[in-house]
Amino acid sequence: MSEPIRLAVDAMSGDFGPRVAIPAAIEFARTSPDAHLLLFGERTAMERELHTSVPSNIDFIDTSAAVAMDADPRQALRQGSDTSMWQTLLAVADKRADACVSAGNTGALMLISRRLIGMLAGVEVPAICKAMPVRSGVTLMLDLGANVHCSSAQLLQFAKMGGVLARASGVVAPKAALLNIGTEAGKGTAIIREAAKLLAQAEDFEYAGFVEADAIYSGHVHVIVCDGFSGNIALKASEGVARLIAGRIEESFTSGFGRLAAPLMWPLIRRWRAELNPDAYNGAILAGLAGAVIKSHGGASTMATVHALHLAYEQARFKSTEKMARAMSAA
Repeated sequence: MSEPIRLAVDAMSGDFGPRVAIPAAIEFARTSPDAHLLLFGERTAMERELHTSVPSNIDFIDTSAAVAMDADPRQALRQGSDTSMWQTLLAVADKRADACVSAGNTGALMLISRRLIGMLAGVEVPAICKAMPVRSGVTLMLDLGANVHCSSAQLLQFAKMGGVLARASGVVAPKAALLNIGTEAGKGTAIIREAAKLLAQAEDFEYAGFVEADAIYSGHVHVIVCDGFSGNIALKASEGVARLIAGRIEESFTSGFGRLAAPLMWPLIRRWRAELNPDAYNGAILAGLAGAVIKSHGGASTMATVHALHLAYEQARFKSTEKMARAMSAA
């Protein structure tokens, strides 16, 4: 029998802490018997959320502090090893866990990850990478907020890592593109144009040129590369539009003729709700670290957190970090 996939969970992180982390962990553990979860947090707070039996593949590890969502990242780094975030990341660094999940302060998660886990050789900065909802297939986008400014060389590194992660999602021959304000060769900043030359010379993927923001969801490319400033704005705008559309659909079927038609339309409504719900895409990979770290949304629901745990499990099972390390080393 193979060894279980070991996942460390920062149970005190996010807007809801154990209130979401504990039921999500129990739900995931029940449906994934080949995984073993290590939950780090203040024991009394975690035990308050145990309203059902706990699967045998969950262990609770007591910590005395937590990183606040509004904490200064440098202060969180100085706060030291007593926090649930620190101990969760340390479990990955010490090889007690194959991957970890935290919904905590993004800046603190980045700084502590770099301190404890370190970077892959050939990668200058980590990038937040996330699967986007597309018409068909797989599209990963990075960076989504870790680095406001990026050099052309760093954008190339992001593309290489994105290619590896796309293969982890089943893509055989990844296509990568650069997010830009136009598709013509002369558009964009000097850094974007220089990055285009570097990506065109790379052998790890097929370079597909520039894409504009309205093509992010087309599914025509597997990896979209950008700096964290542009990527984060695109991501947050997308989430807002998805919630607006989902809300309008719900409103349409709760009054007047829509209420009468709702029973007939219910299968379609459920499908729209699932496809437009950002929770179904929760979980972002901190690509470039020498260990698998998954950032869950700070306001994630229980089911959204389950999605993040599944992402961590898949990254560990596919050994994405090791494959990224080999790709960057070869480069």
